[in-house]
Amino acid sequence: MTPTTPRTVAVIGTGTIGASWAAYYLSRGFRVAAADPAEGAEDRLRAHVEAFWPTLAALGAEGEGGSAPQDRLAFAPSIAEAARGADFVQENGPERLVLKRAILAEIEEGADAAALIASSSSGLLVSEAQEGMRHPERLVLGHPFNPPHLIPLVEVLGGARTAPENVDHALAFYTDVGKKPIRINREVPGHVANRLQDALWREMFHLVRSGVASVADIDTAIAYGPGLRWALLGPFLTMHAGGGDGGITHFLEHLGPAMREWAADLGEYPETDDYIETMAEGVAAELEGRDWEAVLAERDRLLLGLLAAKAQAPHIP
Repeated sequence: MTPTTPRTVAVIGTGTIGASWAAYYLSRGFRVAAADPAEGAEDRLRAHVEAFWPTLAALGAEGEGGSAPQDRLAFAPSIAEAARGADFVQENGPERLVLKRAILAEIEEGADAAALIASSSSGLLVSEAQEGMRHPERLVLGHPFNPPHLIPLVEVLGGARTAPENVDHALAFYTDVGKKPIRINREVPGHVANRLQDALWREMFHLVRSGVASVADIDTAIAYGPGLRWALLGPFLTMHAGGGDGGITHFLEHLGPAMREWAADLGEYPETDDYIETMAEGVAAELEGRDWEAVLAERDRLLLGLLAAKAQAPHIP
């Protein structure tokens, strides 16, 4: 969606996720009304937006020259004021249910009854957050993957009291602004993508702790193996391709018994925090002699190239 007369998105909470969302919405031609009670939040937000802008410009951002359109970014004195008059509200508060409900109550003080409210929550259940809302029917999950200004995925679902048409509206909105939303049909802690990540995290911690492989070698195993294929087709279509002429049916019939044996041997999640030091030492060893900021800059450059290539590949889902 690239409106001639920019509509307004309210961004509530301007930390890492909120600032990235704000920059992205500005890049799509919206006015952004932001609010965050933290001291110095406005200065940090504007600095983040400016820092993100070269990446967004490479993605086709709407703007004048090479600078972010700071004139379309307003920082409100309160959450209610930021939400007032907004067509869409992106909430990015801390992952604490009591605080989330308090933020939603403040949003409802200012937001029009028809305005959709999307929570960026990484794992809280929408149904639990809806308790106490005057208009719970307009609350949906709009969980991005970090950083939202660069990664297209947004997970969308409704809670027990969300109007089904509002889930549809949220999916359409995110699609229109250039995101790749998915519909989650049933609430589960952690939603979908984080649960898939968590399954991998559990096993990679186990493999390092049990001495099977180093942190660096596990990163290499994913980054130069299945991760490359998953980035293009996802795991199911990668399975389908691996089955040759027989597709996923042949793949699962052929490897299913072995996969069940591997699954039975997978490790458990560490029960205490004593694994953290081992993982941190492994990361430090992997990064020795490398400039971390340069690593991240190269990551973003390669991501831009991958996204551009996928956009020009009409047969890739």
